Order: sequence, then C-alpha cells, then structure tokens
Amino acid sequence: MAGTAKSRLTRRRTAATIAGTGDPAWVRWSICLVSLAFLGLFLAVPLAAVFTEALRKGVGAYLESFQNRDALAAIRLTLLVAGIAVPLNIVFGLAASWAIAKFEFRGKSVLITLIDLPFAVSPVISGLIYVLLFGLQGWLGPWLAAHHIQIIFAVPGIVLATIFVTFPFVARELIPLMQEQGTEEEEAALVLGASGWQTFWRVTLPNVKWGLLYGVILCNARAMGEFGAVSVVSGHLRGQTNTMPLHVEILYNEYNFVAAFAVASLLALLALVTLVLKAIVEWRTQRESTELPASTPTSLQEVT
Repeated sequence: MAGTAKSRLTRRRTAATIAGTGDPAWVRWSICLVSLAFLGLFLAVPLAAVFTEALRKGVGAYLESFQNRDALAAIRLTLLVAGIAVPLNIVFGLAASWAIAKFEFRGKSVLITLIDLPFAVSPVISGLIYVLLFGLQGWLGPWLAAHHIQIIFAVPGIVLATIFVTFPFVARELIPLMQEQGTEEEEAALVLGASGWQTFWRVTLPNVKWGLLYGVILCNARAMGEFGAVSVVSGHLRGQTNTMPLHVEILYNEYNFVAAFAVASLLALLALVTLVLKAIVEWRTQRESTELPASTPTSLQEVT
C-alpha cells in the first residue's frame, strides 16, 4: 500500500511538473497551424502552381517545350557549368577545411572570412566584379581582347560566377566536422608509418564522407539554380549563354508561360530531389553518429 501510494504521488508530481513547465495545448496547436499555413502559402502553393501551369495545355505541350533548341542548349549549359563548378568546389572545400581544421597558420581567420564572403555579397555584385575585371572596359579586358580570350558574355564567365557563389557550401559543411573530430586519428596513422596521402584517403576522407556529400548536394543545387551573378556575366545570348533560370525568364517575358513553367518545373524537381537526398544524408549521418563501432572506424591497422 505504501509503495502504491508513493508511486501515485510521484506520478502526480511529474504530471504537475509537466503542466507547470509545458505550454498550454492551444499554444502548441496555434504554433503548429501557423507553421503549416506558412509552409503551405509560401512553399506548397507556389510549387503546385509551377506544375499546374506547366501542364495547363497537356502533357504533349509540356514535353514539346523541351524539344526547343534553345531549351536544350540551356539545359546542356546548366549541366556543363555545374559539372565544372561542383568538382572544383569539392577540391577547394576539402583543401580549405583540412587546412583550417588540422593546422595552425597565420591568416587562418582571414581565410575563414573569405570563405564566408559569398554569403555576405549579393550575387549581382559578384557578377559586376567579374565584369569590372574581365569586361572589355575592365582592368584585364584590353589584354584579354588582344589575345582573343573572352570571359564575360561567354561560358568561362558563367563558370567563374557560379564558382564564386557556391564555393562556401562544401567548406562550410566540412570545417566544423573536421574540427570536432580532431587530429588524433591522423596522428596515429602517421605514427604507424602512413604518408600524407594515405592518411587523407584512408583516415580523413572516410570520416567526412557524409558531410562532403551533404555539401556537394547543396553546392550542386545552388549551381544549377543560380540567377543573379550568371545574369550579369552571361549577356543573355539565346542558345549560347543562357542557363535554365535565364531561359525561364526570357520565356516568361515573351508570354510563353507553358514553356517557361515547364523549364521551371525541372528546377523544382531538382529542388525536391535535393531535399530527399539531404534528408537521406542527414539520416545516415545521425545513424552512424549514434552507433558505437566495434573497431576503429578508420582501420588504422590497415593504413600501412
């Protein structure tokens, strides 16, 4: 009897504590409803409008929009730019994050600040910077023109602008991850006789593979969807320097709404795929972080 009364008293105290510290039910429901309404109004409704307008004249008209030569050229250019910018950002992100997280050197804080620069500068301003540098009237313009090298209003300028706006993504995902992991495993590998490359490929890289993939997904999504910086340096040459976002703008300004929303739907599908991949990577990362491996995760005995 005494034990039963004591357990009842404990449950009442726990319930009283929860009731005293928790918010009322109407507050929780109100917050949930406001959040759902916001997501529906600003995300779900516009996304549904894109696909509705794209399919307004039927699937045939939707598919016909992608048979246009300019649309195919915009898709190819978008894939080309992303295919160049993303690998370069992977190399830079790995090198920068490894240097910042594993070593101490002068100018480290300056490097971190420069990595964050694209987050603080408007993409349009970054495009204008490249125009001032490489344009015909820019600092290097006359020399480039004399050597028949065209950067602005050509593919190289689009690639440079895309690299600038996307290079923080990989580095910013890897820097805190590498800092949290420390240098103990790398030092152990070096003590066992591993070279620098062996340590990187067999110790450092496997430990950050999910963070690297996360950064690559975000980098690729931004590279394919970039508008501001690319708009400044592209010149809007149809079939030559128009990426998918720029092609959507041109079609919309020409009142070709079905074709515009059809191309926009590809970008929307890219966003949805990015969210799915992002969720998968987060799930795998959380799963691996909660598991306790039976052996050393980097297999230091196999390094040498």
